[in-house]
Amino acid sequence: MRRLIAILLLAALAAPGTWLRTAPAPADFRPLLEIKPLPVVQRAIGGFAVLGAWELASANTHFGSYSALLAMPDGTLFAASDRGRFLRFTPPGERGAPRFGWLAGDADTLKEQIDIEAMTRDPASGRVWFAYEGTNAIERRDSKLRSEETARPQSMAGFGANSGPEAFARLADGRFVVLSEGPRKWLGSHHPGVLFSGDPVAGGKATTFTFVSDGGYKPVDMVQIPDGRILILLRRLELGIPPGFSGKVLIADPADIANGGEWRGEQILALDERLPSDNYEGLAVDPQPDGSLVLWLIADDNNAVLQRTLLLKLRWVPGQ
Repeated sequence: MRRLIAILLLAALAAPGTWLRTAPAPADFRPLLEIKPLPVVQRAIGGFAVLGAWELASANTHFGSYSALLAMPDGTLFAASDRGRFLRFTPPGERGAPRFGWLAGDADTLKEQIDIEAMTRDPASGRVWFAYEGTNAIERRDSKLRSEETARPQSMAGFGANSGPEAFARLADGRFVVLSEGPRKWLGSHHPGVLFSGDPVAGGKATTFTFVSDGGYKPVDMVQIPDGRILILLRRLELGIPPGFSGKVLIADPADIANGGEWRGEQILALDERLPSDNYEGLAVDPQPDGSLVLWLIADDNNAVLQRTLLLKLRWVPGQ
């Protein structure tokens, strides 16, 4: 999917005999992050309150291509990119300096070896697990993000090299769920999924199933909420000149996952023209004391001149 997006974006920029490219910039490691508010057309969509939308920008060499997002206990947001880099920053309206850096590889490392597409965290230990699309691998790191161990579960070996573990969540009971972005058949709606009985890096037993989407939407992130259900972010490429994106959020119950069975979710939010549009790939949830949930979504700009790194903040009360 990522290659298809890149091809279409390049085609949209093509002129006779030329390609419009952004010139490589000198390395810049200044901790600078611009957060620009964007207009919001509608302040409520279904049961969701739209609290804000922003465009993020930075000259920092590490910036961009964010495909995974965590809401951290200290109130910061932690984003990881498909270039093996991270950004940790305070939400819009709060004070604090951003932090940029490497998670995997360096400038000479092949992208498929550092392509982080999803991550999940254990709130008790602070450990973080990263899912790598290019190698279908899962890496565990400690609370200070020092690498502990990496595994390539056999149950994920059939995931496509460019459509591997895209959505990934650790459940409160210690199990893990992972979904492949790529469908079992070209343009299909059935995506391979694995439920691990425990830490997949430590050899948790795998149960395989099929996640069923519709309308060409592909799973790109997911996170468990306090009542045990899982929110799943889906994305669809909209063909056009230039191409665009639409998305939606489903809710599903992991109790419905069965060996060899099909798992479906119910749509609770459409990411359409009522919201600033781009390639949303990261989803994080921050539970509030009043029982509501704050949802953060971040868009992957693919390092393309026609795309942006967008951030959305939504509020939702489950059951309402």
